[in-house]
Amino acid sequence: MFSLQTIFGKGNQFFGLLEEAATAAADSTTALYRMLLERDQPPALDAFRLARQRERAIADQINEELVNSFVTALDREDIEALNSALVRIPKQVERFAERYALATQLLDGIDFAPRAAMLAQAATVVAEMVRQLRRMKLEEMKHLNDRLRSIESEADRLMLELYRDIYAGHFDGQQMFLIKEFFEILEKAIDRCREAGLVAYQIVLKNS
Repeated sequence: MFSLQTIFGKGNQFFGLLEEAATAAADSTTALYRMLLERDQPPALDAFRLARQRERAIADQINEELVNSFVTALDREDIEALNSALVRIPKQVERFAERYALATQLLDGIDFAPRAAMLAQAATVVAEMVRQLRRMKLEEMKHLNDRLRSIESEADRLMLELYRDIYAGHFDGQQMFLIKEFFEILEKAIDRCREAGLVAYQIVLKNS
């Protein structure tokens, strides 16, 4: 006979899987930041493809566990929402890296690293928020959510500076188009981090 503790102890694997997914997303952003710091080296894409494969494999495992598990540690819709949000982060990072590798010669002198550093910071905060789901401490999660929101606000400010430089005519037409596209991809990646963090925050709000 199964005890209630045995039954309700199941489903805790989702914490570990979501933590792995958040870590994979954060690792992809760190790899991007390092790539952009090493502008004298040819861009290497293996790290981003591996991160995406890792993320997809974890997402598939989460979906499989949802089908096979009678009891889950979190509401199923919350697991699905957070899983979906985390998958989108390395997707945007890989998109940037692949396009950047094709356009490096046209972007000489353009430094994307400061914005990529902010993306890496945001993804690191998201990973910590996902780890905090085991504890369900509202104050700690609120502090992390405020940090993530602050990073997003600073990223928005930097985007306004970028548009100011574009409209001031500091770049030629081709560069202007490419710079705008690349910064918008980075902005969208930060937005994906914000979305994932918001899902994690709302989970704690609901369960605290």
